[in-house]
Amino acid sequence: MEVWTIANQKGGVGKTTTTVTLGGLLAAWGFRTLMIDIDPHASLSSYFGYDPDQLERSSFDVFLAITERRHVIVHDVILETQSERLHLIPATIGLAGLDRQSGRLEGMGLALKKALRQLISDYDYVLVDCPPVLGILLINALAACDCLIIPVQTEFLALKGLERMLHIINMVMRVRTAPLPYTIVPTFYDPRTRSSLETLAQLQRDHQSHLWSGHIPVDTKLRDASRAGMTPILYDPNSRAVLAYSELLATLRHQTLPYITHVKLPDTELFNWTTRS
Repeated sequence: MEVWTIANQKGGVGKTTTTVTLGGLLAAWGFRTLMIDIDPHASLSSYFGYDPDQLERSSFDVFLAITERRHVIVHDVILETQSERLHLIPATIGLAGLDRQSGRLEGMGLALKKALRQLISDYDYVLVDCPPVLGILLINALAACDCLIIPVQTEFLALKGLERMLHIINMVMRVRTAPLPYTIVPTFYDPRTRSSLETLAQLQRDHQSHLWSGHIPVDTKLRDASRAGMTPILYDPNSRAVLAYSELLATLRHQTLPYITHVKLPDTELFNWTTRS
């Protein structure tokens, strides 16, 4: 089982869309795939028609049970989607309070990794959709993952979010026992705009070794698929975005991704969460 985390320190760059599209493609290609929503906004859960306010169980219950050393059956939290072989652990607003509780709950930073041990023989891929803020949820996703995917909208402000994300990766590398491969995915690319052209050129100059060679184009079919509550591959398998994501997925599955180069950073209290046993 491989765990892929989809994250960026900026909202609106296509994290949930990337999670849904890659998840749908993996399922369509025959892989047992689980998506985990750990964003308190629960956009991924809402995408598939689940009302976060009406859910009896969510990823919040998994986090809380693991850190309070209560037994939890993770399978009981998993929901179905319209796609065969594609399942979901939804989110609720309760996740927003985990940061406040992290100081009194030992091992909070490794809760997701521990929970996934129950599913290791049930899924081929796990995709984690993260909130766009640094906190215990993102730390969990980075501690648990085998590969990090960073969607970056091809506009100037998104580059700032990428810089913050890379800073966080370097900090995470100080406590991980294994390297963290990552790839940057340009999204919302529109060759008719100067912003897209210049941003992509800057990504190619500054991050060539970790940058996916393609890009995800602006495609209204993604919005239409979201409105229908369907994965893009089911809604329109021949859309431009689906074809681009298919190329990305082929790259992620078959290409050895480069590892990050550690950069010395100041000490931080951030990793008290992950180093508690």
